[in-house]
Amino acid sequence: MVSRIIPVEEFDLIIFGGTGDLARRKILPGLFKRFADGQMPQGSRIIAAARSEMNRAEFQAFTKEAVLAATDESETSDLLAGFIDALDYVMVDALGVEGWEELAGKMRGGCIRAFYFSVSPSLFDDLAKRLHDHNMVDPDTRIVVEKPFGRDLETARALNQQLAARFDETQIYRIDHYLGKETVQNLMAVRFGNMLFEPLWNSQYIDHIQITVAEEVGVEGRGSYYDHSGAMRDMLQNHLMQLLCLTAMEAPAKFEPDTVRDEKLKVIRALGPVEPHHMVRGQYAETEDEKGFREDAENPQSRTESYIALKCEVQNWRWAGTPFYLRTGKRLAARSSEIIVVFKSTPHSIFGPDAGEHHNELRIQLQPNEGITLKVTIKEPGPGGMRLLDVPLDMSFAEALGEDADAPDAYERLIMDVMRGNQTLFMRDDEVEAAWAWTDPIIQGWEARHDVPKPYDSYSQGPTDAKLLIQRDGREWRDIKV
Repeated sequence: MVSRIIPVEEFDLIIFGGTGDLARRKILPGLFKRFADGQMPQGSRIIAAARSEMNRAEFQAFTKEAVLAATDESETSDLLAGFIDALDYVMVDALGVEGWEELAGKMRGGCIRAFYFSVSPSLFDDLAKRLHDHNMVDPDTRIVVEKPFGRDLETARALNQQLAARFDETQIYRIDHYLGKETVQNLMAVRFGNMLFEPLWNSQYIDHIQITVAEEVGVEGRGSYYDHSGAMRDMLQNHLMQLLCLTAMEAPAKFEPDTVRDEKLKVIRALGPVEPHHMVRGQYAETEDEKGFREDAENPQSRTESYIALKCEVQNWRWAGTPFYLRTGKRLAARSSEIIVVFKSTPHSIFGPDAGEHHNELRIQLQPNEGITLKVTIKEPGPGGMRLLDVPLDMSFAEALGEDADAPDAYERLIMDVMRGNQTLFMRDDEVEAAWAWTDPIIQGWEARHDVPKPYDSYSQGPTDAKLLIQRDGREWRDIKV
């Protein structure tokens, strides 16, 4: 199966922080792939604006190296040469006057214009002000902002107010790369495009839901940042919250930006408070071969969590009584992100007690091997009575759709959505604030109690207390594995 490429209109994309790590690893290689697939039209331009002392040729060399490191492209490729030719660079001081007149002089009419703020949120207001001061903004201009969207409700609200003072909400694209993943979007297709699942998608048939985002790496190189944020702020409040919303939301009237985001907002506002005994925080410990979190953070007294697991409830008619178990952490057994929907066992087994208890499970694997698995119960082959066995019906996207169906990286999809003016997969201001309104009391609670995170072994399943969290309800976490 060959994916269908739908070109966007000609555009200018100005990337503030265009020489940073995110641009090098994700944004620039992603844009090249869209160019190579014919989705980025001829005449489009990518202009990096950063404080690095660099000229156009040096930025082109920087981008070429980034693309070659991330793709199989040849150094002499005509496609790569064409992409490199679309690049430009301006040295800009975000807090001063240097470079702004030059950048303004490169603006042109007659095409889409988007500014990507791949910088610290502390610079958003200064960038927005200077864009307006130099007349680079019109009603169709778009801005893309990266997380973190504040570190609590107060700062998130202040950030939203800063952006709203100079841009309409329809111009603001708050990017969460998890929403650009093919499997995350397939979650909506599975739910709302198949009669098979939606009638069962409620507390009458679902026992519980597990959402896991596990990483094998620690916080090396990001220790000071992570010690300031922690797993709750960095991962659960945004990435896992979005996965929870898409899993629990009602069907929107249409697949349109505000109808989808309205339903996500209802889920967040329906979340009940999390009691202390329904939450576990952890830190990966030092070993003979590996530094612990406190060493990586260079803070021997750190009480910041590198792992968090919690039980929460969506308090509405669809989900009343069905718990959601969320967990995320660093230095765990494998890099794996998944949603597991565990259905209830049959109300009565006709096969007797020897058959055991069995559950259907729908496993939606987000990374690294994107796919969907449905576990069903069958008879174990062979004579000797009715013995039951759980087996998977497995659909790996790579196998099912063929080698030609190369799923685009999340950033590729989301940046093209910006150019289309489609905000469906981006967060709205009230959605961000509602997420912090739910998160803040949880953080304030453990800070008031002076909780210390539980230590756990590197490359394990996490703290022992996290196992007890779910075992108290007579359930088990699914193992973190590839």
